[in-house]
Amino acid sequence: MEKLKYTVLRQQTNWKDLWFYKKSDVLYQLTYAFTRRFLPAHGDRTVDQMVQAARSGKQNIVEGSADGVTSTEMELKLLNVARASLQELHEDYVDYLRARELPIWDDSHSRYNSMLSFCRENNDTDAYTPYFERWNDEEMANAAITLCRMTDKMLTSYIEKKDKEFVTQGGIRERMTAARLGYRTDQRNELEALRQENLHLKERIKQLEEIISRSSR
Repeated sequence: MEKLKYTVLRQQTNWKDLWFYKKSDVLYQLTYAFTRRFLPAHGDRTVDQMVQAARSGKQNIVEGSADGVTSTEMELKLLNVARASLQELHEDYVDYLRARELPIWDDSHSRYNSMLSFCRENNDTDAYTPYFERWNDEEMANAAITLCRMTDKMLTSYIEKKDKEFVTQGGIRERMTAARLGYRTDQRNELEALRQENLHLKERIKQLEEIISRSSR
């Protein structure tokens, strides 16, 4: 099958390879385990809010990457929704620690750097799963806060990159116009090449007819 020279659809990003997607998946699984272990099973809306915020962060990255094939605008919108959801989740974890007078780890905490390195170096859920039943609530919440911050930073950089691409390359309408113009230009060039070839052939035929005419005298 002949490959199209001009295309309108963008190549879909493999969202499964994006580090911020992988970390968002960790956040969803971690949050599900955290709420099951440390929050009431019934009567606390925080459980649903946290799980839904974590799920929204992950799912909107997937949907944004899929919609980016046709619409950069929609991709940017959904990625920003993902950011907002994970920022909401971040605040839920911060509120949990503050309400229980548990520390929010920073570089003055003895375990902060090791936790930071662990979250930075590990993107797959499998690396975290063994700790879901071993960490206490302080440890899980601080790991989640760190992952939220890392994911937000990655998403911000990625959104900025996509925004620049939109400014320089345009959306689907611009790509459709460029594809049409490029195709029409190629058609005109091809027709002109055929016209020149036709003129050349006519001139050659005329020369051959003169040669035949002289030789027959």
